[in-house]
Amino acid sequence: MKTGLRCGYILSLLLTGYSSFGQTGTDKNAGNNTVIAQQIPPLERIEPMNWWVGMHNPKLQLIVHGYKIADRAVKMSYPGVTLAQVHKVENPNYLFLDLVISSSAKPGSFVISFTKAGSPNLTYKYELKQRDHSANRAQGVTNKDLVYLIMPDRFSNGDPANDSIPGMEEMKVDRSQMYARHGGDIQGVMNHLDYLKDLGVTTIWLTPEITNDEPHASYHGYAVTDHYHVDPRFGSNELYKAFVDKCHAMGLKVIKDLVHNHSGTEHYFIKDMPMKSWVHQWPEYTRSNFRDAAVMDPHASAIDRKIMLDGWFDHSMADMNENNPYVQNYLTQNHIWWVEYAGVDGFRLDTYPYNDAVYMADWARKVKAEFPHLSIYGETLVWSVANQAFFTQGNTVNRGFDTQLPGVVDSQVKDALNEALNGPNAWASGVNKLYLVLSQDFLYQDPTRNVVFLDNHDMSRFYSVVNENFDKYKAGMALLLTTRGIPQMYYGDEILMKGEDNPDGLVRSDFPGGWAGDKENKFTENGRTDSEKMAFNYVRTLANYRKNTTALQTGKLMQYIPENDIYVYFRYDATKTVMIIYNSGDKTMPLTTERFSERMAGFKGAVDVVTNTVLKSIQYIDVPAKTTLVLELKK
Repeated sequence: MKTGLRCGYILSLLLTGYSSFGQTGTDKNAGNNTVIAQQIPPLERIEPMNWWVGMHNPKLQLIVHGYKIADRAVKMSYPGVTLAQVHKVENPNYLFLDLVISSSAKPGSFVISFTKAGSPNLTYKYELKQRDHSANRAQGVTNKDLVYLIMPDRFSNGDPANDSIPGMEEMKVDRSQMYARHGGDIQGVMNHLDYLKDLGVTTIWLTPEITNDEPHASYHGYAVTDHYHVDPRFGSNELYKAFVDKCHAMGLKVIKDLVHNHSGTEHYFIKDMPMKSWVHQWPEYTRSNFRDAAVMDPHASAIDRKIMLDGWFDHSMADMNENNPYVQNYLTQNHIWWVEYAGVDGFRLDTYPYNDAVYMADWARKVKAEFPHLSIYGETLVWSVANQAFFTQGNTVNRGFDTQLPGVVDSQVKDALNEALNGPNAWASGVNKLYLVLSQDFLYQDPTRNVVFLDNHDMSRFYSVVNENFDKYKAGMALLLTTRGIPQMYYGDEILMKGEDNPDGLVRSDFPGGWAGDKENKFTENGRTDSEKMAFNYVRTLANYRKNTTALQTGKLMQYIPENDIYVYFRYDATKTVMIIYNSGDKTMPLTTERFSERMAGFKGAVDVVTNTVLKSIQYIDVPAKTTLVLELKK
């Protein structure tokens, strides 16, 4: 996740340690903040807004926000529910209520009262719901799936009525500006699920769809300002749940994108913090050094590690203090709430290395306890395989600590794929790098849980990475869809969308045809150019073959050291053996297959998966330049 910079008044309050409950800032700040505090309703909100009976963890902590709410006593009564403790914190505008919900508690509602002598009572009707144990909820995303990444604002505008919401910081829709909102939404995604299903996609990953009410570049969603509500410019909570339900009904899964590390500075709990330790405070603005090595370096200085973990990601992104137990409870419960509410199937964890490791392991244990099949993988844009494996579960690199993180976004395979397609072949470069990176899979507990990809919303688009070379494009897509792990595409890869990451807004263009009045509609075959048709059909053929071939999903991988610019590997199980041959050179090469007898014994011929060409003999195979052949072996 990357974004632009923003400075503002809220930042100055945070860096001076000032909030409405303490005055370490200037008199001017104190006056402004008093006005902010007095504008807060007596009972502004309670979160989570509801909960469920029958959860694995009987404990629930409610955050209560309201003007001087701490001056009031709290009363409630409901069979099976105990108010264990009421916490008053530094800011009198907050209370934290510890509830214990026993296994005997039944679904229903009860009133929480906040009383104060001489003042009217404040009440909140709290609901405990029955859990939904339907089989197609929280089902997990695995190496059987193909993930399709979408930025909702840039995919399709299905409801122009929500383009501008009165009262929000950014109300203008301007498709000519890369950092403005463009109007895409959840309904737009729902309108094109048939397109994705036809392509061979099995899982949809949306960048954060919850509220990001920041005044600049709010479209990307990574500066959250309301954890419990979908951004109204994308839709509503009810629409998001309907989206997940529709996906499940169509045999599609949904990944929710989470941000633990930071929150937007326009968030209510940043503008009016419960306590100074709610976020990481610095004497002056301190940005992360973005050096993940400082977390694992046995020789690292304490200050480098602290800046890496506690430095802010950006001016508009307050770094959450995950050592604070109230912050921990808030984030963990919110993420559990969304799974139980909507039934999403997996979590992608943004900026994973920047989080507190102990908290993240505890978070993962608690989430897994409630949803054993839910998939979790972390964004780890790091610089070596060992660096990646350091963050994965199983203590496989002698970290002395189990992160409980099943998988990662495999940036090392991504870099190796790009190197295999573009780099000069030498001992450890070119196609040899891909072989060497995969040879280090012993560092993971299970590398098949890693998400492999060619590009995403934070980097140059794949078609631009291969300099718009169509042969390289096809070769790369074939490698992506046949190697180990969970393959992920970025919206528009299948129609040759391009763009260099300089700046990142250039890789987040609108999908042509997603808006009424677009001159071209790439969602339809007639709207695509000849080269786009070839690209789409190529991806669709391979993606659907993969969807119906367990050897490419859960089958074993055997690879051979590249020779003469050719890299060969096999995916195989008891049902099929698939041979993948990549010629990284500039000329057609004859391949003698005797070397691969360990995997080819008993097979006499093959079928080219893409062209359906039958190879009656596979003793010698001519491999065109810059081409990946995908051959299903036949006896």
